[in-house]
Amino acid sequence: MIALLVVACEVAFWVLLAAGLALRYVARKPRIGAAVLLCEPVLEVVLLVVTAVDLKNGAEPDWKHGLAAVYIGFTVGLGHHTIKKVDAWVAHRWFGGPPPVKPPTYGTARAIHEWRTAARWILASVIALGLLQAAIWYVGPDGAVGSLRSWQQKMGLVIGINLIIAGSYTLFPKKAPEGAVTEREPADRP
Repeated sequence: MIALLVVACEVAFWVLLAAGLALRYVARKPRIGAAVLLCEPVLEVVLLVVTAVDLKNGAEPDWKHGLAAVYIGFTVGLGHHTIKKVDAWVAHRWFGGPPPVKPPTYGTARAIHEWRTAARWILASVIALGLLQAAIWYVGPDGAVGSLRSWQQKMGLVIGINLIIAGSYTLFPKKAPEGAVTEREPADRP
């Protein structure tokens, strides 16, 4: 049941995003569209409550409970940025908005971009780690928490990979070709 709920939450995320953007741009009701988008955190709350109730009712923790914690962490850590990127793309593609800002390609600006990206992924992983640890404490020392610990190891790996990627752009910055104009990181960039 938990795995199906995770899938349902993911589908509902994209449905709410599409509905919110349609209300914003097609129906020209930006406030109602924003209200629909603000309903998205309710999905994570429902998933969290259902997962906690499932564990409380004696379900043995398995990969599905870990997946629920990871899904919530990644939605919290990456959801806002995803919504902003999709909004910018929709505004440009169909409604005459400015083109989305492309990430810088070279030098320090690219390294800063990579560190910001890594920070979002690390935040998502840390939230997932916290939820997984809370589930481990909730189940108690007598429960079979091996699958939850396995998810924690995977989140540690995600953090490590993001640190390596961002660090590589800092230590080995890509240099602009001769005569190319280098980009600067825009001040208003999220």
